[in-house]
Parts: sequence; structure tokens; C-alpha cells
Amino acid sequence: MKRIYFLLFISFFYQSAFSQKDGYWDKERATTKEIIVSARDRIIVKTDDFPIGTTELIYRITLLDENQQMAGSLVSVLKAIPDPTGITQGSAGAVFLLSKISGSDKSRYAVFSSNELATAYKENGNSDKACVVQNTPVSKDAKRLSLDKSTCLQSNTSNLWFGFESTNWIMKQKIVIEVVPWVDTKLSRGWTVENRKFIINQCKTSALARKLANSDDFCICLEEKIQKQYKFQEFQKLLVMEQTKAYKDFGNSCIDETGVSKGVLEDYRTLASNFTKKGDYGSAITQYTRIINEGKVNIFDYNAIGYNYILTKQYGKAIKFLKDGEKLDDTELLIKLNLAHAYLMNDEFRNAKLIYKEYQSQNVNDSLSWTQKIKQDFAIFQKAGLPSGDFDRVLKLLGK
Repeated sequence: MKRIYFLLFISFFYQSAFSQKDGYWDKERATTKEIIVSARDRIIVKTDDFPIGTTELIYRITLLDENQQMAGSLVSVLKAIPDPTGITQGSAGAVFLLSKISGSDKSRYAVFSSNELATAYKENGNSDKACVVQNTPVSKDAKRLSLDKSTCLQSNTSNLWFGFESTNWIMKQKIVIEVVPWVDTKLSRGWTVENRKFIINQCKTSALARKLANSDDFCICLEEKIQKQYKFQEFQKLLVMEQTKAYKDFGNSCIDETGVSKGVLEDYRTLASNFTKKGDYGSAITQYTRIINEGKVNIFDYNAIGYNYILTKQYGKAIKFLKDGEKLDDTELLIKLNLAHAYLMNDEFRNAKLIYKEYQSQNVNDSLSWTQKIKQDFAIFQKAGLPSGDFDRVLKLLGK
């Protein structure tokens, strides 16, 4: 039997522990004010600023006789309650919230979400727009307000206003008001839905994101990294150049993590290929240069940029990049053939001849022979206005 009780106790302990909310009672920014209300008067009291991430709060109102002092603060009471849900899970929590003492006087009160509404209440006593109304006079009261259940608290609420109306027609009243906010640890970093959207929208306007067919994963990755590194308020205070660097650094990390890099490179290749087909060889070279600068270049990129350099009569650069491509795969005949073309155009016939002759009996792919490909290329080169004086010489060399 003892074992059963022990297991039940352990089970209850773990359920309680894991049901607790991830946050804390912020005693450092709790409001504690002792006010005097004159007979038949109304007064409004503004709370201290709530910390960012406030999702719930507990307030306690206690009316004291002239010489009475509070027996214990609300903050000290809340130390025994791990999170706001503990207040409603049993009668003990609610009872402890009420002051052990109070005076014989009573007061009506109302709670407002803006200074304008509270000021109107002070002037005319109208509490219709209050988010909490206590029309029955009380000597003490305590309530819990939460973001999801009370109109008093909204995601951007930073203060509340308490309005009191004295029911003593002869003597002044002494009222103690205490307000303790519950701060959600995650939300305290300032990353509300609106602020997260702000970062994502900023990302989507970046030059890199605009190149992507689907930038959502990339921008969410970027936003999560910034969120982890900074509080929103900290990030907002960075200099523009510091923010730009953060976007760049986190963006580079997200490129590899989200597979964006591969998609970007394929976009570059598609653009380059289209530029080549249109005869805009300079723009094609720009796209292939970007791929090379990304460090993700393959042999076909080297072959393509070399080919475009030939078509723009930049033969020295063509030879350089085609030789770089050879280092990746010395058996790729398209690289070999374009290198021979570059040598030919650069008046290095001997070097070109050696390559043309060496591979004349092979195919460049599964259906196109070496010689057929040469004839195709020479036709394109002639149309592009490249020097063609040695073309017949090469074909004669190959017996064609």
C-alpha cells in the first residue's frame, strides 16, 4: 500500500512539474501603492510598466484602517505558487491571495485599459467600458487576469488603470493596491507574431530571397537564428550596418541548412543557359562567375563559361577556365574540345591540332561524334563572327 501511495505521489509530482508554465512572477516590476481616497471621492491609479512578455497578472486590493499595516506582500504570497494555473487549481491558492487583514471601510473599483477611459470614470463615474467592474463595495479583493481570458490584457498592454470610488461619506480611506505580472520567458524576448513577421518580410525583400522560387524556408530559418541570438529590442537597436551583417551571416548559414544553395545555383545555371541561347554571352558569363564565386562549381560550369568566353573572343580567359575544368575530370571531351577551339582562336594551332587529332575517333556523348560536334561548333562560331580561317584546315586534318 505504501508503494502505491509513493507511486501516486511521484506521478502527481511529475504531472504538476511538467504542467507548470515557462515563466516567472516578476517581483522586481511589481506595483505596490498605498493611496488615500477622500470621502465621496474618485481616484485613478496607474500601474508601473509591465515587462515585455506579460501574459497574466495578479492584483490584490486591501482597504486598511488608519494605523493598520500589511501583514505580508502579494509577492511573498506568490512565492508559494509556481505559476498562475496554481491559483485556480485549488481553493488554497485563492484564499492565500486575500490579505489577512483589512479595514472596516469598503470601496467600489473598476479596471481600465487606457488612461482616457480611466479619466472619464474619474469625472463621471461611468464604468461601462471597464474591463473589470466591482460595483459591490468590498474591503479586500484579489483577481487573476490573463491574456487569453481578459480584455484587460492584450499583447501590447503595458499598463492598467485602477479607478476607486469611496463609499465612506465622512472619512478618508487608505487603500493598498498590489499588481504582480507573470512573464512568459519566451515572449519576454519580444518576439511577438508581428515582430517575427517583420523580420521575415525584411528577408523576403533581400536580393538573395528575390532570386529564389520559394524563399519561405530560407527566411524562416533566418528569422529563427536572429530570434535565438537577440531579443527583438536588442536587434532593433543595432546599427543598420550591424543588422545588415547579421542578415548576411545568418543567411549564409541558412543557405546550406535549407538546401537553398542548390536551388540558387540551378537558377544561375538556367539563367546562364538562356542568355547563351539568346546570344547574350556577357550576361551568361556573369551568371557562371557567380557560381564559381559560390565555390560550388562543377566541370560543366567551367566548360560553359569557357565556351562563352570563346564566343566573346576572350580566348585567354577561356583557356584558363577550361584548364581548371580539366583538373576536375580529365576524361570529359567537351572540355577538351572547347580547349582546342580556344587554342585555335588564340593562334596556337599546334596545341589545338594535338587535341583535335587525339580524340577524333571518339564520341563527345552517347550519340554525337567528335567530328560532328566540331562541325556544329564551327558553324556557330562563323555566325558569331569569329575568325574562321583555320576551320577548313582543321576539318582537312581530320579527313573531312
